[in-house]
Order: sequence, then structure tokens, then C-alpha cells
Amino acid sequence: MIGGPDGAGDWGACDPAEPRNRRTRSSVVIEAAGRRLLVDAGPDLRAQCLANRIGRVDAVLFTHGHADHIMGVDDLRVLNRQLGAALPAIATEATLAELRRRFDYAFRPATPPAFYRPALVPVQVGYGEVAEAAGFAFRALRLDHRVMEVLGLRVGGFAYCTDVVEMPEETLAALAGLDTLVVGCFQRSPHPVHAWVERVLDWVWRLKPRRTVLTHLGTDMDWRWCEANLPERVSAAWDGRVLEVPG
Repeated sequence: MIGGPDGAGDWGACDPAEPRNRRTRSSVVIEAAGRRLLVDAGPDLRAQCLANRIGRVDAVLFTHGHADHIMGVDDLRVLNRQLGAALPAIATEATLAELRRRFDYAFRPATPPAFYRPALVPVQVGYGEVAEAAGFAFRALRLDHRVMEVLGLRVGGFAYCTDVVEMPEETLAALAGLDTLVVGCFQRSPHPVHAWVERVLDWVWRLKPRRTVLTHLGTDMDWRWCEANLPERVSAAWDGRVLEVPG
């Protein structure tokens, strides 16, 4: 975080010498059959795309309207140029309303080929629905972030659930039989709006996915501490990590 005694950052319990502790905002690209779905567009989007060689996506899904998940919308215009079209913007009614309030210009008619502003086509989804994104089906999951509801998603044996403190019963049921669960875990001790280690491990015990990866990690979650203290098949994410999930 910004700060620290010398201005070089407040690292909390994290070792600044460990590269996997250098984290940008939480986001993921899901790729299948050559098509890509970007999940969230935070303020680090440009740097993330460059670092991970993501030069094209086919759609973007927004989990919710908090700034760390949407403030990279202006950088989507370059992805519009690569696609040559407006990007489908998949979100709940509430999140689409927040996006329109903050980025009304992104929902105006597209301006190809230059795309001097981002171009989004709204695609509304409801919790529990099975919808399409970037050519493949996903199930929309309701997550409780306490201050708002958040959109999680399941694609086959993979699920992505960021910014969650409670899992509604219907969401836990929809997560049965997973191969890979990527789930937000902000810190070791209880937090009012984010899940913490003990709570996530309770979900893991119930769901029994083959693999669980913790994301949206705070400065309490040192990578080496995670390696030494988390159960087998539970590990921390790091920027650029690639997960292969059986089809």
C-alpha cells in the first residue's frame, strides 16, 4: 500500500524481497477455445495486460462497482481497437447502473476504428442464471460482500469468487464438484466485508475442490507464510499465475 516509513510502501507482514508479494489489483482472464473473457478492469489494467501479454479480449465481466474493479475502463478502448468492435460488458443490473453513472461515455455509439473512447455494450445477468460470455457458458453466482452483492462465476470446473464475506446457501450448492476455486481471502483474522483464512478453509472443507487459490490478498498475507501454513491444495495467487483446468 502507499506509505511506509520511507515512502516506498507499507508492506504489512509481507516481505518486499519476495516478488510474489508485489500484487496489482485482482483480475483474471479466462481463456477457452482461443477466446478470452476479462473479469474486472481495475486501475492496473494496462500494466497487467502488458505484463501478461494480453493484447485482445472478447468480452469483459464486472463483478461489482467498487473502484479497484472498474477504474481501468478507459484502457478498454485499446482492446476495442484490437477487437474492432464494442466489448460486451456483462454485469448485474446494479453494477451496470454504476458503470453508466461513472462512465456514461463508454455506452455511447462506438467510434471505430480509432475508438477514442471505450465502447461497451451492456449485457445484464441475474444471479443463478446460466449466461454466455466470449463464446462459453457460465453460471452467475451471488456473493455477499456485506456492503453490496458481488457477481461470481462458474465455468465448467472453475469458479472465481472475489470480494466475498458470506457464501449464500444457493451459491455453495452451485459450487459443488469443482476442480479449481479461486476465492478472495483478504487476511488471517476476521474482517467485516472480506473473507479471511479460517472462513475460506471452512468453505474448502465443505466444497472439497481439487485446488483452491486465494486472491484479493491484503498486506497480512505474505506468500511464504501462505506456503508454510495453508493446507495441501490451498495456495496463494500471484500476479501472472496461470491455472489450467480440465475441460
